[in-house]
Amino acid sequence: MVSLTNFFLYFIHYLLIASITVFTADKFHASASMSGLAAGIFIIGMLFGRLYSGKYIEIIGRKKMLYAGIMFSIITILLYFTVTNLSILLIVRFLHGIGFGISSTATGTIVSSVIPEERRGEGTGYYALSTTLASAIGPFFGILINQHLGFKLNFVVCTVLIVISLLSSIFLMVPKTEYNKEQLNSMKGFKLSNFFEPKALPISIVSIFIGIAYSSILSFINSYAQQINLVDAASFFFIVYSIATLVSRPFTGRLFDLKGENFVVYPALMCFAIGLLMVSHVHHGFMLLLSAVFIGLGFGTFIPSAQAIAVKVSPRNRMGLATSTFFMFADFGAGFGPFLLGFLIPSIGFTNLYVIMAIVVLAAVVLYYFLHGRNKDNVMSLQKESSR
Repeated sequence: MVSLTNFFLYFIHYLLIASITVFTADKFHASASMSGLAAGIFIIGMLFGRLYSGKYIEIIGRKKMLYAGIMFSIITILLYFTVTNLSILLIVRFLHGIGFGISSTATGTIVSSVIPEERRGEGTGYYALSTTLASAIGPFFGILINQHLGFKLNFVVCTVLIVISLLSSIFLMVPKTEYNKEQLNSMKGFKLSNFFEPKALPISIVSIFIGIAYSSILSFINSYAQQINLVDAASFFFIVYSIATLVSRPFTGRLFDLKGENFVVYPALMCFAIGLLMVSHVHHGFMLLLSAVFIGLGFGTFIPSAQAIAVKVSPRNRMGLATSTFFMFADFGAGFGPFLLGFLIPSIGFTNLYVIMAIVVLAAVVLYYFLHGRNKDNVMSLQKESSR
């Protein structure tokens, strides 16, 4: 049920973010950087939502926080119908991001609380399939509706989906978590540690750069495809990405638990870099779709693995904070990525953009080694001791 709720939340997110750049450029004649901001400001709003929910989710309650996020999302989605200029669109996108940040942090925390410790990688991988499916179907429908039925129908679809998400969340069975007085007191106040989980920071820092790299695909692959006359193939890009992730996820999640995170993360990042390089030199539809396979194996494997690492190395009573910390950093990269890359595209072009993004991912491999990979065994043993 939590995966179903999460699926509809992310379906809305991906449906809009994949088509909002084209809509902004066509409707308001915005520049590439402003179109990127229209996509990315949603993620920035997400940061604020996660910052709040990560601190208070254990105090308020996980299910209550989920309800609050979904209700706020319903209100903001209805506000899309009032958009008449770029400024209003940016405000609505930001507010929608806050609602999504609150509700998606709640679903991530709820699912982490019910996954057995020894199957953390596998369980997180299965849950993340709801995001993967949404990332495939959402952009496909968003672009399809935008091309044939008009962008405003996207808002109607999003309204229906967010109501379904609310209905599915009602049936969630969330285990009640008891905290002693000392643990509750430690969650109060405005200390930096009450907004970020320190043990989750290393893997979260790596996710910033991976988020920036993926934002180049999510926000600009359609514009790039228009430039090279591969729009038809691009409409199936996220479908192929999803299939690659669906096929690999059961195996990568199990390998994560049996062989350790390094056995999964290093190959995933290399696949991601290869996929980006293929995109930069694509000349026909088959090659574009083949790059989607590598990106699905790479990015699609890294994110749930990194989320599992963030939760695994953190104290159990700070699970919500670890979840929000990880996604805040990943969202930061994905949120500022389109805006930053929008400035680069007019100067360097799409081909050089994707080459640079591949280099960024390779640099993230080195960063992962120094921040987490080389200390994996020590970190895992410490986590086992703390769990006992």
